[in-house]
Amino acid sequence: MNIDLSGKHAVVCGSTQGIGKAVALGLSKRGASVTLVARNEEKLSKVLSELNPNDNHDYIVADFSNPEELKAKIERWSQVKKAHILVNNTGGPKGGPIVEASTEEFLNAFSQHLICNHILVKALYPGMKELGYGRIINVISTSVKQPLDGLGVSNTIRGAVANWSKTLANELGRHNITVNNVLPGATNTSRLQSIASTKAEKTDGMNTETVLAQMAAQSPMQRIAQPEEVANAVVFLASPAANYINGINVPVDGGRTKSL
Repeated sequence: MNIDLSGKHAVVCGSTQGIGKAVALGLSKRGASVTLVARNEEKLSKVLSELNPNDNHDYIVADFSNPEELKAKIERWSQVKKAHILVNNTGGPKGGPIVEASTEEFLNAFSQHLICNHILVKALYPGMKELGYGRIINVISTSVKQPLDGLGVSNTIRGAVANWSKTLANELGRHNITVNNVLPGATNTSRLQSIASTKAEKTDGMNTETVLAQMAAQSPMQRIAQPEEVANAVVFLASPAANYINGINVPVDGGRTKSL
């Protein structure tokens, strides 16, 4: 099975922490050069130093709350370099009942997820066509299959991204560009800690650790995932071994999702 990524270049979003960082490290370990994308330059520089040595690693400082800034920077980058792999990964919107969400929350989440994803694809897919190799991998959520309680805005936007992704897969497959979604379940990231902390604050007699234990108990494996376990699925889909896998959702949740 060929999962060697030597000679391949990957653009990885949200790559200073959590799943995004684990993906960047995993791709670099298999020989890929990596362009990190995030808003904090100090953190980007630190992660850059942790990647396997490669002269072609770099980073782009961009805030996904400003799509026009992202567009300008990725278009400038794509005039100089080409990417074989794009990993769309963005921190989710805050939790809460959907009936309490403002219209601005939906618009902001739509912009930071779907619009920014689309900006990146528009800039990078011509290079993938020219290279004859493309992998677009979107890190979304198991809410695509089964909406999660208390994450109304996220459930809505993730579903939109999933259908956007499937449409892209139908259109780009002829160019040897595959488009797939990885759906993490509860994963040990700062976002999960924040969600658990918020839930604990709203629930009498519970602390963050208790909430996390309840999340773990929802999985048949009785634990939450580590970021590296989600990253492994992304790395596989980015590799030549996954050449004929296209247009699918891959849950990485220990079996928590109750649908197939």
